[in-house]
Amino acid sequence: MRLADREGLSNRAAASRLVRAGLLTAITDGLFSSVLSVAFYHSTVTRLFQGVASTVLGKSAFDGGTATAALGVLMHVGVAFGWSAVFLLLLKRSARIRDVLRSRYGVLKVASLYGPFIWLVMSLIVIPLLLHRPPMITVRWWVQLIGHVPFVGIPIVASLAKTAPNDAAAGT
Repeated sequence: MRLADREGLSNRAAASRLVRAGLLTAITDGLFSSVLSVAFYHSTVTRLFQGVASTVLGKSAFDGGTATAALGVLMHVGVAFGWSAVFLLLLKRSARIRDVLRSRYGVLKVASLYGPFIWLVMSLIVIPLLLHRPPMITVRWWVQLIGHVPFVGIPIVASLAKTAPNDAAAGT
């Protein structure tokens, strides 16, 4: 098989895994957040995703009904795909991450760093910039930090781990 053919297969496989990672992460994190909202915070799923939309629409998102909740869902899915793409890029460029992934419990090791990293960036930088207010670190914030390991980090890392280039074949 020619190198160009192998790279084409590799790119198709990476794209397929990226779609899987984005969808799986959006679903697992969405379910996690929805269960928290309904069962523990006595809110609704609609209000949860209106809250997501409010980062760009402001407080009026809470008066927008299912339309703003749907926008929040789309934003949530977009963020899941964005962070999955970031990890894919890191994975392709970092021999260190690939080495850790090949170790025992490698997916769990990497996910236990990457998931919380995502929450830290989103909650301490992105969301405060969009809302023009400092972050609020509460018990809910800590629950999200810990929950980002199984519900964000693991779906991304496990879905994309096998797209890592073979270092021996890549000559690194």
